[in-house]
Amino acid sequence: MATGSQQDSRGHAATERGVIRKSAAGRIRVALVYPNFYPVGMSNLGFQTVYRLINDIDHVVCERAFLPEQDGGKIRRVLTVESQTPIEDFDIIAFSISYENDVPGVLTILETARLPLSAAQRGATLPLVLAGGVFCFLNPEPLARFIDAFLLGEAEALISGFFQVFDPSAEKQESLLALARQVPGLYVPAFYRPRYHEDGTLAEVNLLADVPASVRRMIVPDLSSLPTASTILTPDTTFEDTYLIEVSRGCPHGCRFCSAGYVYRPPRFRPFDLLDRQVDDGCALTDRIGLVGAAVSDLPGIRELCDKDRSREIRFSFSSLRADALDGPLIEALKKSRVKTATIAPDAGSERMRRVINKGITEDHVVAAAETLVAAGIPNLKVYFMIGLPTETPADVAAIVDLVKKIKHRFLRTSRGKGHIGEITVSLSSFVPKPFTPFQWASMDDVKTLKTKIKMVKMGLKKTANVRVHADVPRWAYLQGVIARGDRRVAGILSLAHENQGNWPQTFKASPVNPHFYVHRERNPDELFPWDFIDHGLDKSYLLKEYRRAIAGRTSAPCPADPTTCSICGVCKERPEG
Repeated sequence: MATGSQQDSRGHAATERGVIRKSAAGRIRVALVYPNFYPVGMSNLGFQTVYRLINDIDHVVCERAFLPEQDGGKIRRVLTVESQTPIEDFDIIAFSISYENDVPGVLTILETARLPLSAAQRGATLPLVLAGGVFCFLNPEPLARFIDAFLLGEAEALISGFFQVFDPSAEKQESLLALARQVPGLYVPAFYRPRYHEDGTLAEVNLLADVPASVRRMIVPDLSSLPTASTILTPDTTFEDTYLIEVSRGCPHGCRFCSAGYVYRPPRFRPFDLLDRQVDDGCALTDRIGLVGAAVSDLPGIRELCDKDRSREIRFSFSSLRADALDGPLIEALKKSRVKTATIAPDAGSERMRRVINKGITEDHVVAAAETLVAAGIPNLKVYFMIGLPTETPADVAAIVDLVKKIKHRFLRTSRGKGHIGEITVSLSSFVPKPFTPFQWASMDDVKTLKTKIKMVKMGLKKTANVRVHADVPRWAYLQGVIARGDRRVAGILSLAHENQGNWPQTFKASPVNPHFYVHRERNPDELFPWDFIDHGLDKSYLLKEYRRAIAGRTSAPCPADPTTCSICGVCKERPEG
């Protein structure tokens, strides 16, 4: 499942700038592992941030490792980039996991490191295996069999506390118990035992030790004094020597399919002065600055940040811009950056479906944004849609085709005035219900239905010149659904797939656990979910209410991001959070 260049990470080390090198003598040694290939891992700002935060601790040294390339059909041994040391020689192997697609890579890396896959079979002298990242604080249960402990939440709120308690000389079980009791946000699966009803749903979770019944995910309430930016620059990533700056966490708009809009609540924005200094820091290294966040265009002061005169010409890029937020300064920043392709995300074709998902933008916003971008000299557009959303009908799928044609009409009219006609790329993603969203109760379309909907869009746009349609592979979306919504029994499916060398059709056919149970089943309102033990502060009743509003086609107001006045979703009822 891991994707990306298979070049060995050792070949990239010479091109890196900003690598942290510390002596390992007398220090706790951590191998920070991204379960995908080097270019993918080094494009992840969260991974780079964890690397820096761990190395900021005096008595700890952290080195990086990635999924190795295949060599004649065999996977190479996993060695760290900094010192070429096997990861099994470290005190801790810490996985940073962002996406469901990276989960199978965890098993590959453990086996290549010559470690038993099952945490219960690893002896007291073997490294402690940790995992963190957004995947983990959505639902870590499919990986619970393989991981000693999970860190649930934001790294800045977790790492220091962990290393204040962790004692590498302590017996492993004793150490895990101390960590589970003393480190907020730390989850040790071995101390929890799920019990299931006869119908396969979760009945309860029994405690096997004196540990918290629920684990609170940890966040940083105030980002104003915590800059987050690239630690290492390298040309061998998606961003090509771009200095990435995180401007915000969370998103106020509350799109009902998007976990980032819920698990990072309340949305937090960094202040202009801090970001201004970070842009200056980045300018000293490169002319490419990437602003990262789920709601970049909502950032107060973003226009001033991009419009400010600096010592060199800056090429800004943005991880996300809403179609209703494109104005002069942002467009000018895109023009200065010589951007050739801009992205807008209507996510649904019809106004009805955009109400269902609470997107908060209209067809007029989308078409006007396309016209504005082309008029600014940006010749190509990428337009994102989702298929398989709850309540979606054939008419809603057909509306995707209609909207693209309207965009194309406006696009064509404006392009002619520029003397150049660019290209529109339509990107189709299959909807996967995610934990801690209003759609966590929803079922997922089967693979055949998703393929039919993709074909509808492709056929509808087949004769439309200068329009290309790219779609994800529904069977991989199905696998995402199994992993995203699974419980501990999914570990058996993952183990079987590992034995079958990634042959998922063979695995699903042979599995004693029916994967359809996790994907194609509408959840009952009162069902206990495998991830319910994680306390995000969200009232489950609020999410259910939002799901019912979605089915009724009713929208909700954006999150006001004001802990002092709002208690609608439950996150801001109790402060502070550490």
